[in-house]
Amino acid sequence: MTASPNPAEQAYLDLCEKIISEGEYRPDRTGTGTKALFAPPQLRFDLSNDTFPLLTTKRVFSKGIIHELLWFVAGSTDAKILSEKGVKIWEGNGSREYLDKLGLTDRREGDLGPVYGFQWRHFGAEYIDCDFDYTGQGCDQLQSVIKKLRTNPYDRRIIISAWNPPDFPKMALPPCHVFCQFFVNFPPNSKPKLSCLLYQRSCDMGLGVPFNIASYALLTKMIAHVVNMDCGEFIHTLGDAHVYLDHIDALKEQFGRIPKSFPKLVIKEERKKEIKNIDDFTFEDFEIVGYEPYPAIKMKMSV
Repeated sequence: MTASPNPAEQAYLDLCEKIISEGEYRPDRTGTGTKALFAPPQLRFDLSNDTFPLLTTKRVFSKGIIHELLWFVAGSTDAKILSEKGVKIWEGNGSREYLDKLGLTDRREGDLGPVYGFQWRHFGAEYIDCDFDYTGQGCDQLQSVIKKLRTNPYDRRIIISAWNPPDFPKMALPPCHVFCQFFVNFPPNSKPKLSCLLYQRSCDMGLGVPFNIASYALLTKMIAHVVNMDCGEFIHTLGDAHVYLDHIDALKEQFGRIPKSFPKLVIKEERKKEIKNIDDFTFEDFEIVGYEPYPAIKMKMSV
């Protein structure tokens, strides 16, 4: 049997196949039903040389990944900002019907509550609404990570946590990717290398996980740029790793495809010197090179 030219993506596919064949049937809050395994082996992705782990066995919505991550970094919790950019992945959780079902009847449509971006940039602040100015409020975990990487890269507390139980009643959806830690290697005669380990409690293997892999790889690259490091690895630790029952046929189609080499993601040369802080990045600063995926495979999002 010929070895895959992309063993990292093949490991993802093999895990999905294992979940379908060996996973336990489990009901879930969406009513769709899943097959699941708990705490399977980690997935690991080499980020060196601008490698970007965007799955090749189906086209992944890279525009959505970049816009959503910049939205997190901005501390925004307004789904309408993403929708206006053509990224509608949060519309279901921000709809009037869904918010009312949660009892958030006073919340305007699109206001997701203190979800990821709020926790990353204002952890501990009191959430008012998505239009409020939280400047200077709460703990800015993202800037804290950047400061530690610049001043004490051996620190074992270089962590961002989105898990804040007192805020759960205000959230449209508690965080699925909850906790990431950064680690710096110091290879001889080269720049330091920044790696990221993510713990994800709830892992929608077909639809969500490909997004999450690319998103945290991009976050690692952005942080590495502003602290003048190279990228090392993205390591993905999965808790409840599940395949929705209505994704099984789509994934079986994907299993028949041989992964190609990952593309590269570069920061445009003319912008590199201008981007000194994490808030300086814009969507136009990124270019994905050499992405030649198989066609997209439609999967329904369970809400």
